[in-house]
Amino acid sequence: MLAPKSSRQAQIELLQSHGYVVLPRFVPAASVTALNAAARAQLTAAADPIEFEADLQYPGAPTSRAAAGGETVRRLLDAHGRDPAFARWGIAPELRAWMEAYFGESVLMSRTHHNCLMTKHPLYGSLTNWHRDIRYWSFEREDLVSVWLALGREDIDNGALWFVPGSHRRVFDADRFDAAKFFRADHADNALILGTAESPRLAPGDAVFFHCNTLHSAGKNLSDAVKFSLVYTYHGRSNPPQAGTRSASKPEVALK
Repeated sequence: MLAPKSSRQAQIELLQSHGYVVLPRFVPAASVTALNAAARAQLTAAADPIEFEADLQYPGAPTSRAAAGGETVRRLLDAHGRDPAFARWGIAPELRAWMEAYFGESVLMSRTHHNCLMTKHPLYGSLTNWHRDIRYWSFEREDLVSVWLALGREDIDNGALWFVPGSHRRVFDADRFDAAKFFRADHADNALILGTAESPRLAPGDAVFFHCNTLHSAGKNLSDAVKFSLVYTYHGRSNPPQAGTRSASKPEVALK
């Protein structure tokens, strides 16, 4: 769902009703160029912490790190700590103002969840099945927002995101998900819901803001170029991670 860049309240209302909203040209062209340069340098260096496609075994991934394509990178973790350009956009004033308006209070960025440079490679980049991010997060309330910054074009051909509008407001029985808490495409009622999914086309610098309960997925990259995206997750200060869980395992970043 597209909202006018100038109307923050309209953007917030779309997120609240549809579960996601696209903010065109959220990152200026000059910054997109700098972020892309940093992204390519980081991928070349491939410094830890890093996640490989073979580690997750999602559909289409290499069977092991020893197999063909086994060293294909999926995510370069801790984007905030990797490069000053990444860190600046994770806590950018425009982003802070938007999140404070949405949550109605001061805001924190998680360093445990997302906080990564997401790559989608041709050939060995896997698809991501339908899921809600909150399935493996532990917070006082299920009210977090993730921001996906497109560093290049994103469409169906190169593995763009898909969203089910309004799914963040729905309650589903446990049998609608598999053991890994992915939404079952083989369930008849689920198939009807997934038939309403949308895949927004993104230009370089566009951002998608989406709720932690919004059902989403991503396809394979059928192009001949690596796709880069920066992804961060935010929550209000009154909604802390639960003590003793993975969500609370790293200090968070205050937006200020």
